[in-house]
Amino acid sequence: MTEKIDLKIGNREMLHNQVCSVLRRAILKGDFKPGQRLVQTELAELTGVSRMPIREALRTLELEGLISIEPHKGAVVRPLNKEDILEIYELRSVLEPLGLKKSMGNFTKLDIEKLTFYHHAMMETDSAEEYVELNADFHQLLFSRCNSPRLLGFIETISRGFPQDTPQLIPGQIGKSNQEHEKILKEINNNHPEMAASFLAEHIERTGKELIRSMENKDFK
Repeated sequence: MTEKIDLKIGNREMLHNQVCSVLRRAILKGDFKPGQRLVQTELAELTGVSRMPIREALRTLELEGLISIEPHKGAVVRPLNKEDILEIYELRSVLEPLGLKKSMGNFTKLDIEKLTFYHHAMMETDSAEEYVELNADFHQLLFSRCNSPRLLGFIETISRGFPQDTPQLIPGQIGKSNQEHEKILKEINNNHPEMAASFLAEHIERTGKELIRSMENKDFK
């Protein structure tokens, strides 16, 4: 494992999702190559955390399909499959808009206020990490009121992992996302579920295509 990789995020304690995020981005950026072993002690040293959050993060990355945990070898980086990523975004572009349409009739005034707060906070923050958290909260709330446990389960399964990190992976993603979120929120406020769902689908599809392009060009932030 190369010593040139700097995965530390300040000196503060890193939460589980932060550890997952920093390791996930290193894999997607190609810092860790397909077939490379990820040794827990080395990762702990690189990130500045203990082995426990590293171990938990590796389990999460295995569920996402980015690594495999093999007997006698430990964690090994898996080859990235472009078709798998395109399929994930294709499914998200269908399921999340469906969840939004089913949710809109159940949105409370507080839900709308929260979506507006998340949107404004994303527009104002200068922290990429904070943006990632706000973006995840915004998207999760969009479909969270659909009262369909199976649909929510499907969305949760396919939305794990790198979709959360695209604001830090795709050049210009934050500005484009803010504009697209604005259109989605406007249609929600106007009580136009079909239009809101359509704009959400376009947002997800565009993100998926640009993620693939960025990965092919290694054009990451």
